[in-house]
Amino acid sequence: MKIVKISAITLAILIIVLFGGFWIWSQMTYEASDELNRFVGDDELNREDGVRFFPDSSNGTGVIIYPGARVDPEAYSLIGTSLAEEGFTVFIPEMRFNLAFFEIGKADAFIEEFTEIEQWVIGGHSLGGVAAASYAYDKDVDGLFFYASYPQDSTDFSEQNLPMLSIYAERDGLTTLEDIDETSELFSDEAIFKEIEGGNHAQFGVYGDQSGDRAATISVKEQQEEIIAATLRWLEEDVQ
Repeated sequence: MKIVKISAITLAILIIVLFGGFWIWSQMTYEASDELNRFVGDDELNREDGVRFFPDSSNGTGVIIYPGARVDPEAYSLIGTSLAEEGFTVFIPEMRFNLAFFEIGKADAFIEEFTEIEQWVIGGHSLGGVAAASYAYDKDVDGLFFYASYPQDSTDFSEQNLPMLSIYAERDGLTTLEDIDETSELFSDEAIFKEIEGGNHAQFGVYGDQSGDRAATISVKEQQEEIIAATLRWLEEDVQ
């Protein structure tokens, strides 16, 4: 009996230590860099459960962007504000433990709150894109996009008639060109693929360098402009 009690205490301590280590790791986030301030003013940020961007005149389409693992939602603010300038309502939510997989259904809250929005498009960066695909697979959305990301085998969209967009970067050290090629068969026939020459993984946001990534040969502003242009073109030509 005494041995069982000691084992239970040891197990409880081990669980606490492991969870504590995981929590500390999950809070070591990639914060939006100071460089973002050159592109987006602080007064443009509506900080409510992440960041939200409302257009002066809505075109009726909402865009939800799931952040990459441990990336500050504000790091995607240049994309958010640029889409809002063209009439899109944009939501970039905070996630539990800063990991989108813990709140795959987070998009439901926005869709239920903003009933006046007629179309909904969801996507994400890196792990956020994987989580967005899991959400879209069982939901009625009008489009799905990936920034340096791709679907898993469990979310095969090849038989679905869904507008999809994949933007990936030549020098991405985390989501490689091989990854994109090997998963291309999981996309719908309507999918558009866009490679950013000289771009890397971290510059899908504005948060500095990321461990395991390769050095980009274009600036973060140049990469962001390509992402925004490709996203807008897809939204306006394939979704709306």
